[in-house]
Amino acid sequence: MILGIGTDLANIERIAATLERFGDRFRNRVFTEAEQRKAEARADIAGTYAKRWAAKEACSKALGTGLRMGISWKDMAVTNLPSGQPVMHVTGWAAERLRAMTPPGHEAVIHVTLTDDHPWAQAFVVIEARPIAVPGTHET
Repeated sequence: MILGIGTDLANIERIAATLERFGDRFRNRVFTEAEQRKAEARADIAGTYAKRWAAKEACSKALGTGLRMGISWKDMAVTNLPSGQPVMHVTGWAAERLRAMTPPGHEAVIHVTLTDDHPWAQAFVVIEARPIAVPGTHET
């Protein structure tokens, strides 16, 4: 079952200007160390940050709160599988909110997709609740 859906559209040029103006202050407030390492290693640094910005906004919307109620930017982080597929991780208040919205007997799975077409970066997040399989049983 779907617990939440969120999307966001970010302007890459706006993120580039923010990076230029505030530098590390902005990076350290919004992005985890892993996210910063990933972005700084890419050819399109601002585009990489913009996609992660959009993913955090989309995730906060899928959690049903937006960026309020105690969610920190760093409570949501995007990494990539070896295949390149993005993965959303939540900690802190975002993880607490995810636990609270997940029905008993289910596990939450966060799906995220990112795209960009300069000057835009976009993210979609879908939070799914999957039934937890009980050992010794099987579903048909």
